[in-house]
Amino acid sequence: MSRDKKTACLEDLRRRILTQRIAPGSDLDEATLCEEYGLSRTPLREIFQRLAGEGYARIEQNRGAKVSSMDLATMRVFFQTAPLIYCNVARQAAENHLPAQLDQLHKIQEEFRAANAEGDAEAASFLNHGFHQQMGLMARNPYLLVALNRMLIDHTRLSQTFYRPSSEDGTRRVESSVAQHDAMLEAMARRDGDSMVTLTMDHWNLTRDQLERYVMPDPLPLGSELVEMGA
Repeated sequence: MSRDKKTACLEDLRRRILTQRIAPGSDLDEATLCEEYGLSRTPLREIFQRLAGEGYARIEQNRGAKVSSMDLATMRVFFQTAPLIYCNVARQAAENHLPAQLDQLHKIQEEFRAANAEGDAEAASFLNHGFHQQMGLMARNPYLLVALNRMLIDHTRLSQTFYRPSSEDGTRRVESSVAQHDAMLEAMARRDGDSMVTLTMDHWNLTRDQLERYVMPDPLPLGSELVEMGA
């Protein structure tokens, strides 16, 4: 089986999961995907194993593969843990990066800026994913990198609406996100770990309330609505 064919399938499934075109908790149906990608079951199962190892999916005995869920328990841990991981990665990236790695981060940022200017929400979310993934490589800490990559899967899935602003405030937040990346690059160049931690917390706080809307998208019922529900 062609490695390129398998790689294309793997990359496409990652993208579909991150954009929620394949919803969290959904079955990954072997027969359908074999036909869609022109693969036999053996290489597709190898791809499922790879996705499971990376945190995109889970494999259940006698039930096949499913996309990793985003239930309330998972999201609670995500919001508790994300700032800890991001801040530690940011500090170590500032202190440990190689010059060539910083050059690559600049390239990703220019593409991120262009995608936002063009209103390409899907590209912007992927390039933001790539920006923070590159920071993980720059930290040169294999333990943090594993945690970061898993965290970014859920963060990117949650952030799909952030890059599709429906208000002036939303547009300003996206613009601020681009500017914060620029500030991070400057702090990286100075190898200023303290500034990177501060900038990372500002960056997290900029998007946190938008991400939380995935978990609680509607106001809780009040007053007469609670009575009608038997509260």
